[in-house]
Amino acid sequence: MCTFMMNLNPSACMKRLVNVIIILIINSTLFAQSLESPDGRLRMNFSLSEEGKPQYDLSLGTKAVIAKSSLGIRIKNRPGLDRNLLVRSTATLSHDETWKPLWGEESEIKNLYNELEVQLQQASEPGLRMVIRFRLFNDGLGFRYEFPAQPRMGHFIVEDEQTEFCMTGNHTAFWIPGDYDTQEYLYSMTPISAIESTISSRFTEIGTRKIFSSTGVQTPLLVRSADGLYFNIHEANLHNYPVMQLDFNKNALSFKAHLVPDALGNKAYAQTPFETPWRAVIVATRAIDLLASRLILNLNDPCAIEDVSWIKPKKYVGIWWEMHVGAATWNYSDSTNLKLATTDWSRLKPNGRHGATTQRTVRYIDFAAQHGFDGVLVEGWNVGWEDWYGQWKEDVFDFVTPYPDFDLAYLNRYAQEKGVRLIMHHETSSSVTNYERQLDTAFRLMKHFGYDAVKTGYVGWIIPRGEHHDGQWMVKHQLRVAAKAAENKIMINTHESHRPTGQHRTWPNWLACEAARGNEFNAWSIGNPPDHETILPFTRLMGGPMDYTPGIFQINLDHYQPGKKEKVHSTIARQLALYVTMYSPLQMAADLPESYERFPDAFQFIKDVPVDWDKSVYVEAEPGDFLTVARKAKAADQWYIGAITDENKRETSVPLTFLQPGQWYLATIYSDGDKAHFQHNPMSYTIRQFLVNSENIINIPLAPGGGCAIRIVKAESKMLKTFKKYR
Repeated sequence: MCTFMMNLNPSACMKRLVNVIIILIINSTLFAQSLESPDGRLRMNFSLSEEGKPQYDLSLGTKAVIAKSSLGIRIKNRPGLDRNLLVRSTATLSHDETWKPLWGEESEIKNLYNELEVQLQQASEPGLRMVIRFRLFNDGLGFRYEFPAQPRMGHFIVEDEQTEFCMTGNHTAFWIPGDYDTQEYLYSMTPISAIESTISSRFTEIGTRKIFSSTGVQTPLLVRSADGLYFNIHEANLHNYPVMQLDFNKNALSFKAHLVPDALGNKAYAQTPFETPWRAVIVATRAIDLLASRLILNLNDPCAIEDVSWIKPKKYVGIWWEMHVGAATWNYSDSTNLKLATTDWSRLKPNGRHGATTQRTVRYIDFAAQHGFDGVLVEGWNVGWEDWYGQWKEDVFDFVTPYPDFDLAYLNRYAQEKGVRLIMHHETSSSVTNYERQLDTAFRLMKHFGYDAVKTGYVGWIIPRGEHHDGQWMVKHQLRVAAKAAENKIMINTHESHRPTGQHRTWPNWLACEAARGNEFNAWSIGNPPDHETILPFTRLMGGPMDYTPGIFQINLDHYQPGKKEKVHSTIARQLALYVTMYSPLQMAADLPESYERFPDAFQFIKDVPVDWDKSVYVEAEPGDFLTVARKAKAADQWYIGAITDENKRETSVPLTFLQPGQWYLATIYSDGDKAHFQHNPMSYTIRQFLVNSENIINIPLAPGGGCAIRIVKAESKMLKTFKKYR
């Protein structure tokens, strides 16, 4: 055959022969190849087993991070690309660049890695090919599966993913149960052998739950080893694939990738050329180094938006918290059949407790304008709230029809006159097909009235029925909304979506997500214990900013309803610190204006704190215990420090070595009162001011469940005579 081909095309036959020789040589013995990080500290080994199974392991110096673990993809009705494989070729390269995010925790990010590309083919079907691409950074590993365009495979269905993360011991894990539809659980901290997702039965306040396994957990997963390693297992650049969760095998001490299926049980539908998201393992010997990692961002594609001048980080207030504490309602009426009312409002009797009225919105607009806030969010402005929760039905909201007590045109004119932008709210009730049908209409209304940001919500079971929040269909929907919003120069803040995986590098108009248990759970459930906010930065926030909605000053909620037992598990000083420790370019002052007017001196910190940064310094941290972060404001010589603790009292020390040497600064310190306690005395705080410089170390006492926030600005000459130096 080859002789015949050489007569026709000698060069083509020679290329084919060379490829065959390469395959035979590479696979004549068990194949293995190593890759080192640029600094030489991390080492990844790739190999093929005797059965032709791809495998990898990862180590930091002499310490094993991931033991030898399987790789591969199983394809429906085709030979799998997880065994009986041959190596066609390998290639390596090095990459070094520095790029500038539009907004973020620092103004420049180093992207430095070494790469190994392994081209594989199925021995039983040589035309079936796959590439595994590894990138090894100084702070961790990323790898993904790639399917080149190939004659023998066009469209295909992913049946399963065989990716494993094998542990080297019974480490400590910080985890939430594996669930296809929600991430709104509190974290458990247990040995990995004790993972048992039946714990989810405690969280009855979560209405939409779908546990897939008693040993399932979600990513990002934080692991701490007994020999001093911290590592986080996550994914990056998720855009056309289901979310990767993990199922734990107690006998093998290993986590296996579990992809969220669709209504038919299939995992993903693909067409070559195709790439999966990156699987990522971030590694550190100190907890603060995990927080400093930008590996997830570096594994995402560069910005896809040509003109980004309209994308601006925001601080906002809004009609929201009063509904959670029961002081107002989202719904205009207590009727349950809106179909009868859309053409005849007389059929609906107002309940007198509706929050999103014209009068109340004017109050928020005035408050925002007075105190320098960029936006006002209004929830409950449009028809549908009477007839939505838990109904699992179509055509509830139309995103353009306001209630009769909400004057859309007038309020937008009024807001613009005051220099404030209203923030649109689109609650879809998870009827996603309904939202997609109306998306153009909804965005057209926003453009007409000058809205530049929208908060989307997906409470409930997904329609199309049988799909899940974390399935491929919904992942693609969220990216479609981000792209459509960018076309219309609209920024988005998604709630009840899949957790982020660094997509805000590509779509910087996607300012924030919820995708975790937020501050509102304190209003109507067992709430969030103080350690929750010390864990989130190591887990959920590893993939991107969270709209956590901090800033609650009225901690005791019986203020709104006598006898109400729920309360915010925090002190006021801690609520201020969250603006620094819980990074987001979109921060809400979540309490009512009336609460802030009662505490104007503490509110000043919320007014001052930026939402965009030049540099971040992680001072000290231990997940589940404490966290202290210092950040430099974008394009200003101002620093802000946030420190929080768990339920235990502690003292933290902050060396100010990041300040400019030889320069005096004024530090305004917002700290817990002497007898403050998140349960017994949560609203006690003190404010002090001192002159400081780069040689000072500020000692910060933290009450149980408390915190501290500090603003540091350059001292003017008159301040040097007015304020005392810190001692």
